[in-house]
Amino acid sequence: MKIIPALDLMAGGVVRLRRGELNTVSRYNHMGDPVEVAREWQRQGAQMLHIIDLDAAFGRGDNVEKALEISRELEIPVQFGGGVRDREKASSLLEAGVHRVIMGSLAVNMPEEVYSLVEMYGSDRVAVAVDYRDGFVVFRGWTEGSESPLGDALRNHISGGVRVFLVTSTERDGTLEGPDIETLRMLTKYKETRIFAAGGVGSIRDIINLRDSGVEASVVGRALYEGCFSLTEALKVA
Repeated sequence: MKIIPALDLMAGGVVRLRRGELNTVSRYNHMGDPVEVAREWQRQGAQMLHIIDLDAAFGRGDNVEKALEISRELEIPVQFGGGVRDREKASSLLEAGVHRVIMGSLAVNMPEEVYSLVEMYGSDRVAVAVDYRDGFVVFRGWTEGSESPLGDALRNHISGGVRVFLVTSTERDGTLEGPDIETLRMLTKYKETRIFAAGGVGSIRDIINLRDSGVEASVVGRALYEGCFSLTEALKVA
């Protein structure tokens, strides 16, 4: 299993939210500029970096240039999400050097656009964010709910050619209370999928449980930034 450090960007800095709520922001300016933070994760052994543009996700501007700068500076691949809500933006990011784009709202509202990107760039470079609350998909910065159950959404996207899924329990994200292992185990039964799990990791035991669940990767944010364990420790057990 891969361990992928998360780098959430807001107003040009590195932050974390609790359950995606703007009034819970924790800032990590003491760690330096996002490019410095990204270089440090690479130095510690990260095989990939996960960047989310929170300003774009909430419709308050964007941090695209900073994300592209990070992508150019690193030797490891970057996957990028947050506010990627049309095919043109996704294509421009992929052409500019981002390894993988992550889309949630577009996958809900215009899934055919996502499937055309998969056909154009390949299934490794396009991921669908399946963010969920109470078993149903949520989107647009987790501010809107859908009537799509998690399993149904996954099956529909698989039929469209999608293989990489970022699965986030919005109720656990940023809480350090542990991931939703039961749901993740259910989703890994779909053999066509590559599940990247996010939300809730707070201990090395959580990393072990994720590894044993069958997910391909664990995206880890607050637990690393707040010293619950080191990236080196996580990589050893993963």
